[in-house]
Amino acid sequence: MNLREYTRLYCDKDNRIAALSYFGTFAVYFSSLWLAIAFRDSWWILLPAGVVHAVASVRLYVLQHDTGHHSLFETREQNEWAGIGLSPFTFAPYEVMKQNHNLHHAGTGNLDHRETGEIHTMTLREWEQAGFWQRLQYRLYRNPFILVPLGALFTYFIRYRWPKNAARFGVGAVLAHNGLVLAWVGLIYLLSGLPGLAIYFSFAFLGGMLGVFLVYLQHNFEDTYWDRRPDLDPALAALQGSSTLDFGHWFDIAVANITCHDLHHFNANIPSYRLRKARYDLPEEFAPRRIGFIEAVRALNLKLWDEEAQRLVPFPKARERRANSTARA
Repeated sequence: MNLREYTRLYCDKDNRIAALSYFGTFAVYFSSLWLAIAFRDSWWILLPAGVVHAVASVRLYVLQHDTGHHSLFETREQNEWAGIGLSPFTFAPYEVMKQNHNLHHAGTGNLDHRETGEIHTMTLREWEQAGFWQRLQYRLYRNPFILVPLGALFTYFIRYRWPKNAARFGVGAVLAHNGLVLAWVGLIYLLSGLPGLAIYFSFAFLGGMLGVFLVYLQHNFEDTYWDRRPDLDPALAALQGSSTLDFGHWFDIAVANITCHDLHHFNANIPSYRLRKARYDLPEEFAPRRIGFIEAVRALNLKLWDEEAQRLVPFPKARERRANSTARA
């Protein structure tokens, strides 16, 4: 059995499991937000409830991503309506998010179409040819203390109000989505005032940072894959160019198995609730290595794609210092 045939064994959708995942996540999302706001004077309740709310918001975003692939529920219509229903709480307008993400899948690993990726990556050659200001801009952009918090702030709260390709994929839907977001935020204000809004946006921001961190790790690690056509191999781009994060079973559940990103890119029809089993049941010859938390944090230091070495590398000076220390050892 080849890998394509293997993954098809895990593509069956089940509305009972999908509904449990969908409505169960909403239950956690709303109840944790209520606890955080209602017990805001008790930090031992506020903080854990807020963290749970932040993680639940990430899980809602992953489920919306599944509906965009029509891989959560059994029918196209069910997925479309479910994705629209998630939009006010993920801040992502469904139709434009879906279309942009499909472009991302089509362009994964393609050096000639890096505009389809979430995190921009320069090649080492481009870096060496870049001027001072371009290098400075890219250094700031790839600094994790800027990329993660400011990336979350910009992407979820600003950019998604008018996302990339909005004019192409649906102006009316984006405007309607923004109206629903405003109504949701207005409801929080009516029920809990400014303190409630402050709590909501604080933990939404925390969820956004977790989301950006995960998005970065999905394709930015040392042995990832980039190439140019006609040499680009779509299967390698999916499997080697995407990661499996090994942060533990409960973390996988918390983020709806988006950690198994390599297999998802290989076959986006696998529902999130079957993705972990599909990934961990893989025959050994198909299973790339998993990235643990320490290695994931270290990957934040990788900035440039070296086309000759075929790996993601740090900025040149950091590479030279590492090479010198290795030589001395």
